[in-house]
Amino acid sequence: MNNKTLAWMLMSIGAMAGTAHAQSNATIYGIVDTGLVFARGAPAGSATKLESGVSTGSRIGFRGREDLGSGMSAIFTLETGLLADTGAFDQGGLLFGRQAFVGLNGAAGTVTLGRQYTPIYQTLLIADPFGNNYGGASGQLMSGEKAGTRMNNTVIYTTPTFNGLNAQAAYGFGEVAGDSSRSRQTGLAAGYSGGPLTVRLAHHQTNNATATDRAKNTLLVGKYDFGVAAASLGYGINKGLGTIDSRDVLVGVSVPFGPHTVMATYIRKDDRSAANTFDAHQHAVAYNYALSKRTSLYAAYAKLSNTRFTTTKFGAGDSEVDLGVRHSF
Repeated sequence: MNNKTLAWMLMSIGAMAGTAHAQSNATIYGIVDTGLVFARGAPAGSATKLESGVSTGSRIGFRGREDLGSGMSAIFTLETGLLADTGAFDQGGLLFGRQAFVGLNGAAGTVTLGRQYTPIYQTLLIADPFGNNYGGASGQLMSGEKAGTRMNNTVIYTTPTFNGLNAQAAYGFGEVAGDSSRSRQTGLAAGYSGGPLTVRLAHHQTNNATATDRAKNTLLVGKYDFGVAAASLGYGINKGLGTIDSRDVLVGVSVPFGPHTVMATYIRKDDRSAANTFDAHQHAVAYNYALSKRTSLYAAYAKLSNTRFTTTKFGAGDSEVDLGVRHSF
């Protein structure tokens, strides 16, 4: 796809969003995030880079809702991931690689169809005060992220919330002719959120391309907001593909005061396979200063301990320092 074609598509979508606004409710939104990354500890030597999406993934999105009457609405989201340092697409070059779905919302719940976040990944974000960002992102070690951030060809049903309780079920079609179980993904999550407390349990299964093996990931998280600080905890159990067998623990804290927010996490991976070579620890801290409601500055540091894990989120090495700016619109 050339640049002229991309520009035409984005302008067309923007025009449609503007037209739809008069009939229902459609918005254009986005985030531009760019930072300096200093990676250290790699065998090849240190590296300094300019990276996009260090604290929050850069994006431009279109979302909307149309009232269909009788308490039912049609909804959609189209969200493009951008690399602000180069101008290229993120998520492997997909046009709407972050999200692309349409659905219906009503008294009986919400059904959405398309490319969407998995229930287990959304559960992980409850426990991770970094939101799986910065050099200390939980996805470095937690298998809840590695189970699958997003699912293609997916139908998700989300129940209404009743007394703080709700649940979610996801089915990702493998779309292999002759065997629907090949490359199939399924996910479930249920939890409670009320006042300062949030608790959620999620499970995800991924079949391999031949349906001869599957990965099974289970994640339990809890978060409590004390007002002056929020504390979180996550515990994951991971089995398959092959001989994979591990346990993950995440402890997080977030302390906001005025325009300042300080966050910290500790993550431990316990490899219980026969090889037992992937035990690891990660310590991370981040600081965010809000210049306004839309613009902020940030700094972060992460340290990873295990010779088999030598890549932080944005650079090779076992430690990373991030400095950057984020603007949302």
